[in-house]
Amino acid sequence: MLHPDSTPHIVVVGAGMVAHRFVESLLSGGDAGWRVTVIGEESRHPYDRVGLTGYFAGADADDLTLDRAVLDDERVRFVRGTAVTAIDRDARAVTTAAGERIGYDRLVLATGSYAARLAVDGFGLEGCFVYRTLDDVEALRGFVEARRAQLGRPLTGTVIGGGLLGLEAAGALQSLEVESTVVQSSDRLMSAQLDQPAGAALSRLIEGRGIRVRTGAITTRLDPDREGRVRGLEFRDGTWERTDVVVFTVGVRPRDELARSAGLAVHERGGVLIDAECRTSDDRILAIGEVANFDGLCVGLVAPGYAMAEVAATRLRGADASFPGYDLSTKLKLSGVDVASFGDAFATTPGALDVVYADPVAGVYKKLVLSDDAKTLLGGILVGDASAYGSLRPLVGGALGGDPAAYLMPEGGVAAPSGDLPDTALVCSCNSVTAGTIRHAVHEEGCADVAAVKSCTKAGAACGSCVTMIKKLVGTELTKSGASLSSALCEHFDLSRRQLFDAVRVSGLRTFSAVIERFGTGRGCDICKPALASILSTLVGGHVLDGENATLQDTNDHVMANLQKDGSYSVVPRIAGGEITPEGLLVIGQVAKDFGLYTKITGGQRIDMFGARLEQLPDIWKRLVDAGFESGHAYGKSLRTVKSCVGSTWCRYGVQDSVGMAVQLELRYRGLRSPHKIKLGVSGCARECAEARGKDVGVIATEAGWNMYVGGNGGFTPRHAVLLAEGLDDEALLRAIDRFLMYYIFTADRLQRTAPWFEDLEGGIDELRAVIFDDSLGICADLDAAMATHVANYEDEWKATLEDPQKLRRFASFVNAPTTPDPSLAYTAERGQPRPASAAEREDARVLIAGTTLEVRR
Repeated sequence: MLHPDSTPHIVVVGAGMVAHRFVESLLSGGDAGWRVTVIGEESRHPYDRVGLTGYFAGADADDLTLDRAVLDDERVRFVRGTAVTAIDRDARAVTTAAGERIGYDRLVLATGSYAARLAVDGFGLEGCFVYRTLDDVEALRGFVEARRAQLGRPLTGTVIGGGLLGLEAAGALQSLEVESTVVQSSDRLMSAQLDQPAGAALSRLIEGRGIRVRTGAITTRLDPDREGRVRGLEFRDGTWERTDVVVFTVGVRPRDELARSAGLAVHERGGVLIDAECRTSDDRILAIGEVANFDGLCVGLVAPGYAMAEVAATRLRGADASFPGYDLSTKLKLSGVDVASFGDAFATTPGALDVVYADPVAGVYKKLVLSDDAKTLLGGILVGDASAYGSLRPLVGGALGGDPAAYLMPEGGVAAPSGDLPDTALVCSCNSVTAGTIRHAVHEEGCADVAAVKSCTKAGAACGSCVTMIKKLVGTELTKSGASLSSALCEHFDLSRRQLFDAVRVSGLRTFSAVIERFGTGRGCDICKPALASILSTLVGGHVLDGENATLQDTNDHVMANLQKDGSYSVVPRIAGGEITPEGLLVIGQVAKDFGLYTKITGGQRIDMFGARLEQLPDIWKRLVDAGFESGHAYGKSLRTVKSCVGSTWCRYGVQDSVGMAVQLELRYRGLRSPHKIKLGVSGCARECAEARGKDVGVIATEAGWNMYVGGNGGFTPRHAVLLAEGLDDEALLRAIDRFLMYYIFTADRLQRTAPWFEDLEGGIDELRAVIFDDSLGICADLDAAMATHVANYEDEWKATLEDPQKLRRFASFVNAPTTPDPSLAYTAERGQPRPASAAEREDARVLIAGTTLEVRR
């Protein structure tokens, strides 16, 4: 029921995430006799600014909106679309821009901050944006789409500011197909969170993602075009770069102007001064979030804001609480780039020690900061592999245990901490949720999965970086109580991938619609559809583009080619074992020359041809298939390559025919669909020139036969393969590999590579040997039969496609003009070969345009 006007009144100025959290916390304590008015400038309901970049990945305003029930509560009045213009501290009232005067008993300032812009000429030009609100990102996307349509070409974009937000903004621009550059004034990206080596590692990762990085660059001027839109920017060193859109992410400034005009104490560098109880210099006014200055700092992170909101709400309910200080832990939310920083990352604590692991080739840099006795974890930096962030950050301030270096190495002797955290360990810093709170939710509130824990405790509801740790905790606690954690594939299937595989195998169902009708609900999603496509490929077979199968595939599988950054495709014919005849080389060279393709020898001993347009793919493959080539399956979750050295055929050190074995293995396992891609390697002697121990299956020749290694992976978390068997002859080797691969395909989770799958196997390597060689599970006959079926039924997907006019219809650049080249594709020459042209190069006469030869366009 509504409170009478005599009920004490709290007015909250600001309607962002922190204000929302404050009201939620206040109301969750029961009816404390308060009525609440929330006043927000934006016309929207409070939304998730932490997840703002998700807007460019398909999320809309409704997806980002926070729980509406909080401000829809009958005890709350929500006034939106208007600003508070004045505070009358004597009369205890605020005035809005609409002229309404609202009295208060307590006032909470949650006005947040605003995005700063550089004080340079041209910062107000059309095409210049900040990255702060949902309106900002909507305007950015609208401008990019309209400007691209107007110019008829891709755009270039510049993000000024290389912090967390700047990198996310660059990723957003890239998702809009804008060629992006990040400009940072300091010597490294994320300089507030990363040291110099970590910043260098991050730069390599960002550039590897296709985003250019320019550090030590200070922008001095933005130049307009004739219509007043931004067209370029000048730097202090005198250089000038063309750009079509600029995004400023140079930091935030607290919105303390209202507090200043009301005479509240404000820090000289900005922000309303508060004490540990979030009180300002006026006892009746509190300040929380980014507008609040505590210990001389204003911090633009949501976790401290949430902590302040909890303190303020708790104090107003009459209980004791105090703000403990800032937790500056951060994790970058950018696809393909893993970065985290936590605790005393810069080792400012007296006597602090650094333990560092760096692998520049893999793009990995990890550092732990320890106390002077090397026992207490103080902080850390993780770049390239931040998988340990959720496990390590809760241990800050506590004993690390074991050898610190083991926590950083790809194959440490000590496992990273899992569910055995002390109750006081902070698991979710955004919402201040401890391990003890999560355990209580599992045992006392009946939470049996991550979603339930999130709903009950708010853990994992903000940035999401702690979800992995939450899952481990929930799993550990459920195991203790005799229950188990849900391993559902997605919202449409309660079964795990392994359970779904068995269900399809036993039921004999042959289509996605039949499987989901019997075992699932709804219409499926981009998680379950490709997973089930892979399962059906193993159990049923059939062409990847046959019937319903064609609607289930991932992007690359739809056209059986790898999509490239400029919208063209790569063509990768199979070259088994890296062995190719001179005639084959001539065919590939002539095809590449005739179609103007860029060629490169890959690390897997194949030749990639880049720059093929969609409508060209059938013509290219027709010539390759006629010459005896077949699909190299560079696009699917399947066997990629079998790398080999020349072995005993040529090498004076070789003791077995490694090329012959590699060819045999590649022709045997080609097209084998699996939970993730598979790579094999065969070395002709112990010198290991084929790097077989970095592969899912590695084969190394000895005088006694073949040694077989399993579970090796590259990527962000490299793993060396483990020895499974020694001295195998050819027949025994093939049988062992057959069973290993099929056992993996039968039992692995979705998108789980062999290394983590192998690590999760109960019983480890000994149990795996028992399954494969001793048939301990009684399934070897099934594994052998499944592989025999695959080998017998293999067909080249491209050869079959060329023989089917219906399948060929999908290879058209435009529905109404199937053979018209995509005009957005443009190339320039570099080192004698074509490469995608930058936006600036597209305006140059020497650019090579898709669909032409090396002719000049004027």
